[in-house]
Amino acid sequence: MSAHTLLHIDGHLVRVKAGSSVAAALRMAGGMGVARTSVTGQPRAPFCGMGVCQECRVLVDGRRRLACQTVCAEGMRVETTE
Repeated sequence: MSAHTLLHIDGHLVRVKAGSSVAAALRMAGGMGVARTSVTGQPRAPFCGMGVCQECRVLVDGRRRLACQTVCAEGMRVETTE
């Protein structure tokens, strides 16, 4: 098993520690871990970290997933815009 995983976040190649969640990868990619914005345009980040709040919804390989509950996989494509 490799110590790192490569995935694509909004078209950018990102290298993260193997076993990292997508929410952690969003944060490590240089942002605040933001996946959504409010109706007023304010950034919204993961809140609960256990899948209850649904604030970390992203598209993973074209399917809606919760970033805090999804483990990064090699070659995964993550899109933060809905």
